[in-house]
Amino acid sequence: MIHTGEKPFVCETCGKAFTYRSHLQRHNTIHTGEKPFVCETCGKAFTQQAHRNTHSTIHTGEKPFVCETCGKAFTQQGSLTLHSRVHSGEKPFVCETCGKAFTQQGSLDLHSRVHTGEKPFICDTCGKAFTRQVSLDLHGRVHTGEKPFICETCGKAFIRQTHLNRHKRVHTGEKPFVCETCGKAFTHQCSLNRHEKVHTGEKPFICETCGKAFTQQGNLRKHSRVHTGEKPFVCETCGKAFTQQAHRNTHSRVHNCEKLFVCETCGKAFTLQTELDRHGRVHTGEKPFVCDTCGKAFTQRTRLNNHKSVHTGEKPFVCETCGKAFTRQGNLGLHTRVHTGEKPFLCETCGKAFTQRTHLNSHKSVHTGEKPFVCETCGKAFARQGKLNDHVRVHTGEKPFKFEICGKALTHQSNLHIHKRVNTSEKLFAYATC
Repeated sequence: MIHTGEKPFVCETCGKAFTYRSHLQRHNTIHTGEKPFVCETCGKAFTQQAHRNTHSTIHTGEKPFVCETCGKAFTQQGSLTLHSRVHSGEKPFVCETCGKAFTQQGSLDLHSRVHTGEKPFICDTCGKAFTRQVSLDLHGRVHTGEKPFICETCGKAFIRQTHLNRHKRVHTGEKPFVCETCGKAFTHQCSLNRHEKVHTGEKPFICETCGKAFTQQGNLRKHSRVHTGEKPFVCETCGKAFTQQAHRNTHSRVHNCEKLFVCETCGKAFTLQTELDRHGRVHTGEKPFVCDTCGKAFTQRTRLNNHKSVHTGEKPFVCETCGKAFTRQGNLGLHTRVHTGEKPFLCETCGKAFTQRTHLNSHKSVHTGEKPFVCETCGKAFARQGKLNDHVRVHTGEKPFKFEICGKALTHQSNLHIHKRVNTSEKLFAYATC
C-alpha cells in the first residue's frame, strides 16, 4: 500500500484516510481525547506510547544522542535526526499543493490544514475549532481565566509566554524591532509594521463610502462611524455617547473633576497630559503642525487637518435640514443646534446656556475675571485667545481681512462685515437716486 498510495482506513469523524489501521487508531484519539499511555513518575498522559517514552527521559535526564556539529544532546535518535537538518538545511517533506518544504512530517501535516481547512480540535465550551491542539489549549484559558505566566516585576499575569515576554519590555525598555529607514525602535513587531507605512505611504484600508484610505484597519473602523453615526462608547454617568473609547475615557474625567496636570506658567489644571502640552503652546507660541500646501502653522494636528479642507474644498458632512455642508462632523453637529435650539452647556453660576463648550468656557471668565492670554508687547490681558490675536494686530499693523470690491484691508473680521454693508448700501442708494 505504501507504493500504491492506497489509504483504505478512513476516519468516520473527519474523513481523513490512512495507510495502516494502527495510524487510524492513533488518529482517533484526537477526537475522543483518549490518552491511554501514562507516565509512571508524574502521571502525565499521552495519546501515543512513543510520546510517553520520549517524555520519560525528562525524569531520567538521559540524552545519549549527540550532534556531531554543535554538540547538542537529545533523548531520542529521531530528535537528533530532525536537529541535524538545522545544519544541513534539508527539508524533505514537501507540500503537494503549494510546494512549501518542511524539516518535519508533523510540520507538513499542520501546514496542509491551511489548504484543507481542517480544524479537528474543537472547544467544548464555545465550539470554536482549531488546527492544532496547542492552539485549543491556549484558547481554553479564555474560558477558565487561567493566566499562568506572571511578571516578576509588577505581578501582571498573562495567558501566553509570548505575551509575558512582550510585556517585560515595558520594564526593561528593550525595543528590538528597528526601522531600517529612520532607525526608530519599537517593542513590538506589529508596531514596526505600522510605522513602516509612514515611509512607504501605503494605505491599504479604504473607506467604501468616501474612498478615504488608512494605514490601519482600526483607523478605518473608527472613521466609518463618521458615516454610520455609530457611537458605541457610552458614559455611565451621563449617558453621552462617543465614537471612540479614548474620547469616552477623556470625557469621564469631567464628572470626577480629576485634573492632575497643572501648567507651571499660569496654574491652569488639565485632566490629560496631552491637554497640558497643547495648552503650553499658548505661552510658548509653538506651532509644530505646518500645512504642506501654504505653510500655515498650527498648535494642534486636528486644526491642521481641518485647515487642509480649505485647499481641497471637500465638505462631506451635509445638514439634512437646510443642506449646508461642512468639512467636519463636529461642525455639522454644532450647526444642527441652530435648528433644534439645543444649548447643552449650562453656566453653573448664572444659568446661561450655550450651544458650544468653548462658548461656555469663554463666558465663565465674566464671573471669574480670569484673563490668561497676555500680550507680550504691552501686557494687556484677555479672556480669550481670539481677542488676543485681534489685539496683536494693533502692534503688528497686520490687516488680513480684505474687501474684494474696493481692496480696502481691515484688522478685524467684524470691521470687514460693517465695511461691506456700508459700501453695499451706498451703491444701492446711488443707483436708486439715478
